[in-house]
Amino acid sequence: MVMTFAPTYEIPSEAMEPTLQGCSVCENDHVVVDKLSYRFGTPQPGDVIVFTAPTAWYMPGATGENDLVKRVIAVGGQTVECRADVGLTVNGKLLTEPYLDPATMEADPKAFPCLGNEFGPVDVPDGRLWVMGDNRTHSADSRTYCRSAVPDIASGLMCTGDPSVGTVSVADVIGKVRAIAFPSARRGLLAAVNPQSGP
Repeated sequence: MVMTFAPTYEIPSEAMEPTLQGCSVCENDHVVVDKLSYRFGTPQPGDVIVFTAPTAWYMPGATGENDLVKRVIAVGGQTVECRADVGLTVNGKLLTEPYLDPATMEADPKAFPCLGNEFGPVDVPDGRLWVMGDNRTHSADSRTYCRSAVPDIASGLMCTGDPSVGTVSVADVIGKVRAIAFPSARRGLLAAVNPQSGP
């Protein structure tokens, strides 16, 4: 029963560090995924989720089942964008993201708020999610697979095209990551952090 509704999932990459550890030279985290968490609700901003990647996200030669783990940044009906002079915002409000660690990335988010190209605004369609990895410079996420209008690409502005392409369907969410089960040194519950709840 426990394994049916709360299976474990091995973190395959460094995309969610430091929250979840996964790399070729370390002991990857194994997390407990609550598959019942959204039976009577939907993913919320800040939730760390496991989902089946959209077909357009499939990587050639990828192992496993194309199940990915990312953090929900924006939900259906919200508008997400990033500008170098402002940072990452949802509905115009700057996000508070204590889970970001400059040590895991190739840039300091204080100096380079977008940690990549500027993007958006993206109006997230109902029933879909905008997701990103905590290790922003090492994560292939909604920013990577979004669609961009050709004139904007030349200026470095991404994700200005069809918003459904870079987003994830709520129907494809497998469950919510509740805890790290292994290795024992990292065992514990995952803290709930809503980046939209800041001042």
